[in-house]
Amino acid sequence: MIERFKSHNHLATKGHTIKYRPWIIIHIEFFNSKSEAMKREKYFKTGIGREFIKNIIKNL
Repeated sequence: MIERFKSHNHLATKGHTIKYRPWIIIHIEFFNSKSEAMKREKYFKTGIGREFIKNIIKNL
């Protein structure tokens, strides 16, 4: 997770993530497998998942 965050903030040279630097951590979850984590990440990219994220940001 730390490596992915580092990639988003420092190492990436193209793509969506560099347009919105610096990224900050507002929520963290841990998973037992990469496939579980990828399912959750896919959820966050849905309309319902985006609402979940907006609510977290609103309550900061």
